[in-house]
Amino acid sequence: MNMNRTLCLLGAILLLAACSKITADNYAKLHAGMSLAEISAILGQPGQCSEVLLLKQCRWGDDKHYIAVSFAADAAVSLSGQGL
Repeated sequence: MNMNRTLCLLGAILLLAACSKITADNYAKLHAGMSLAEISAILGQPGQCSEVLLLKQCRWGDDKHYIAVSFAADAAVSLSGQGL
């Protein structure tokens, strides 16, 4: 029984990893000028966003694998990624 649970858990983890939208292919689809809605259509909803003055910074993914985008007036002005 314990082995079955382990296999089910491992299968679920692999399935979630395979469904990740934080990929080099998706990063290549992004470009300056895109809106948050356009980028979210590709990556899904961001995990976190913060605003400082007139810049909104959003991040998708986790500490090791992420895509970060800065927006000014709802237009992407900088993009970065790690672990893609």
